[in-house]
Amino acid sequence: MRHFCATWRQGGCRPAPTHDLVGHKFHYQGNLMFRCNLMLCMLLAAVVCAHAAEVPIADFARHAKFDQVKISPNGDYLAVTSIVDDKTMLGLVHLADMKTVNISPRSREDVRDFWWVAPDRVMYTVSVHFGSIVNPQGTGELFTVKADGTEANVIFGLRVSGSTSTASHIDQPGPDRATGELVSSLPEDPLHAVIESYPWISNSAADVAPLAFKIDLRDGRKVQVASSPIRGGQFLADHEGIVRLVYASADDLNLIGKVYYRANADAAWKFVDNAKTGGSFAPIMFDRKNETVYTQCHETTAICRWNPATGEAKTIWSSHDRSMGYLVRTFDGEDAFAIRTLAGRPATALIDKSAPEAALLIELVRQFPGVDVRFINASRDGKKVVFLAVADDDPGVLYLYDANSKKVTKLAERRPWIKPQQMAQTEPLTIKARDGLELNAFVTRPVGKSAANSLPLVVMVHGGPYGVYDAWGFDQEVQLLAVHGYAVLQVNFRGSGGRDSKFLMAGYHEWGGKMQDDVTDATRWAIEQHIADPARVCIYGASYGGYAALEGAAKEPNLYRCAIGYVGIYDLAKWERSSDVGKSTAGGGYLGNVLGKDEADLLSRSPIARAAQIKSKVMLIVGGADERVPKTQGEAMRTALAKSGNEPEWVYERTEGHGFYEEGNVAELYRKMLAFLDRNIGAAASLPAAAK
Repeated sequence: MRHFCATWRQGGCRPAPTHDLVGHKFHYQGNLMFRCNLMLCMLLAAVVCAHAAEVPIADFARHAKFDQVKISPNGDYLAVTSIVDDKTMLGLVHLADMKTVNISPRSREDVRDFWWVAPDRVMYTVSVHFGSIVNPQGTGELFTVKADGTEANVIFGLRVSGSTSTASHIDQPGPDRATGELVSSLPEDPLHAVIESYPWISNSAADVAPLAFKIDLRDGRKVQVASSPIRGGQFLADHEGIVRLVYASADDLNLIGKVYYRANADAAWKFVDNAKTGGSFAPIMFDRKNETVYTQCHETTAICRWNPATGEAKTIWSSHDRSMGYLVRTFDGEDAFAIRTLAGRPATALIDKSAPEAALLIELVRQFPGVDVRFINASRDGKKVVFLAVADDDPGVLYLYDANSKKVTKLAERRPWIKPQQMAQTEPLTIKARDGLELNAFVTRPVGKSAANSLPLVVMVHGGPYGVYDAWGFDQEVQLLAVHGYAVLQVNFRGSGGRDSKFLMAGYHEWGGKMQDDVTDATRWAIEQHIADPARVCIYGASYGGYAALEGAAKEPNLYRCAIGYVGIYDLAKWERSSDVGKSTAGGGYLGNVLGKDEADLLSRSPIARAAQIKSKVMLIVGGADERVPKTQGEAMRTALAKSGNEPEWVYERTEGHGFYEEGNVAELYRKMLAFLDRNIGAAASLPAAAK
């Protein structure tokens, strides 16, 4: 991290702060005191103050050492997720004596997420390894454990023991064939919380109407407190834990959905008319007084406060560039004081400049120049705050701020083996597509070549595609490529997230059409700006990005010298029928909405039908256990390319899913990718005579 890693952004050096093994020496900056405390179970990485030797490829394949750190509501404990031997575990640290308890799920399972639901109790979920491109598959169960490691129980899900009673409205603990999610903790009742339950009567939660329960955090006994009037609904409770809103999107993506409201726990649900709520209406949270609701509104490019009593919505923030804003909560979680945007560099707009959270954020931003400072959570009194400082060239460092002493303590580097001075910097840009639509893009030039022109370029297309987007920050694959001499271009084509719903829906039915043209236009822009050597451009992506890589090579056979498809989709019609997405009613409807159902049209927009047009050298990467994009997609594309005389390089791992996960497999994949790039657009490439 810049303040502890003794490295100027320009590459120079300065003395690092000193510290001893128990963190009693301090480094002063401005009005805050920074302390290096090695007693928090995390050792500081050694300071490297030189232009380092080549970064090992394996370093980019390693999972982040630390993921999340959250402080308990009373400020006495930290809960930390860390990855050990490819397994995500939960650690509970008592700050007074640094005693640590580790919680490890059973084999092949990871801790997926966790929340402090009481001053001394954590709720967490687990998932089964299912590849890295999509989140691992959750089991739907809810677990709780006290901060000292006692009273560890599964309180909801299939592994709940006991029998279910139907003699009263209180359900005794018993197996639940459903997925549970936390709705709200109950600060005034540390023994209970509110959860929502999605019964397993379909492969998708969007197909069912959920129920809400007040659940005992010790043994799982529960009382129903609400039922959703709509399928796929998500409950929103006020700060007293009363479920008062339920919301469901129209098609899993479009934020112009259906909202129902009730004034109290005994009232009937009433449909909320969007006419008075600022158009699209997506509730986020209640205000401190439980009187108004923060919502996304005006096609999601604004934040409003909606008054249920009058039905009126007042705009408190709006975007000038169609980007979405995200609320930043106060430390007690009961209100909001700022809004973050992520379209270019992350930015924060204060909506309550008098809030103590605002003052601290301003001070930290001043102390960490060029870094994105994000509050993670805080004790309810705001005296202890966990925050993350991250940048384009830095995976991030987690810190603890103590308001009483005004000290900032370093907790953990997320990837301590990554040295920011060895990484590249990313430049946010805005470019125009051929029809005038503005697109957010990012260019990362190779390390040491920030002003160089005509570089070998990798166009890196994100997956999703809808609702997913590239953002400024550390990306291990971008840095892998930049460290090895390649410029990287990323573009948020229409259909990507982070913008309004109109921008998202502009990508519907545009696979191989305008979405692909946006990527093409961005590539040509990079060439016109002399960032890229026109003879040395490769296109690469995973999932939808793999589709776009091969489709781009087919549509623009003279633009890309090579293409890498990673767990990509190559036959749209067959994919709709074989993917796990299409196996639920909601998933099938979603694919019909965004892709269409005309099989002849789908085939015409499929790379497999254009294999003969692809002149580029191709690498195909396939996971044998992939359920999102079955291996038959890659196998069929391989056969089609071979028949056209363009035998692709084939990378196959039988046990990997939708994205390689095991570190050794990822490292080997990266070695093969870099060798492929070197042969085609790198220093070892044999270019046509006219291009040399």
